[in-house]
Amino acid sequence: MKTETAQKPITNLQGTWELNNGYKMPYLGLGVWKAEDGEEVINAVKWAIDAGYRHIDTAKAYDNEEGVGKGIKASGVDRKELFITSKLWNTDQGYESTLNAFHKTLDRLDTDYLDLYLIHWPVEGKYKDTWRAMEKLYKEGKIKAIGVSNFLEHQLKDLMEDAEIHPMVDQLEFHPWLVQKDLQKFCAENNIQYEAWSPLMQGKAFKNETLKEIGEKYGKTPAQVVLRWDLQNGVITIPKSTSKDHIKSNADLFDFELSEDDMQTINALDRNERIGPDPDNFDF
Repeated sequence: MKTETAQKPITNLQGTWELNNGYKMPYLGLGVWKAEDGEEVINAVKWAIDAGYRHIDTAKAYDNEEGVGKGIKASGVDRKELFITSKLWNTDQGYESTLNAFHKTLDRLDTDYLDLYLIHWPVEGKYKDTWRAMEKLYKEGKIKAIGVSNFLEHQLKDLMEDAEIHPMVDQLEFHPWLVQKDLQKFCAENNIQYEAWSPLMQGKAFKNETLKEIGEKYGKTPAQVVLRWDLQNGVITIPKSTSKDHIKSNADLFDFELSEDDMQTINALDRNERIGPDPDNFDF
């Protein structure tokens, strides 16, 4: 079966794809999950921006928003050139608490707006009120795009049933062991941009023999193969690293293209196997 590769342009590290509201989002970014607040995350952000990244993804739950803000300031790059994402944590969900949590995130990041704000997990009974608050912030221009993270199809349908504004992004666990083609299709049909977290399977991609063999054909690492596979699937990707060399290596994706056969081979690694929590069974 022919894989449905992206019809979106993949050009360079600062390339973007357009969200359903017309706002442009860089398709490659730096993730900072587990990056320690302070020097570690400040350096990672600064190194990434110095290397040409323009998209940084953090979250309240990562406890490093303040360091991300300092890294951005240290880079010397104008805020308007950057795309900054953060996420609302579960205990802050609800209408008023979302508004309060958002402004605290802005303070920690030392910015006056976010490019993208996501509901981190679908907390049942709360995410609709949370979404109303995010719609308010979006209308006020304090967020350029709003979306969700870890929402499966039934949760997206439930949210959109009452939403005035449909989500622009769904950030999900996505890697060769968890492809979720039906969910990708649903998001595409509803103009929701699919985005990957844990694209490198928390390092497991480095050891996979199939990915190693494909990488050897192109003179690329397994990590670079997976990240390119993400992009060719039309999936925005945010590999996490605090290593200067790895940050640079993760961006070396634009001088090769995976063949259709290699795309199919990687798709066939799918085991429907999660590394992170199941959104339907997550202990909030």
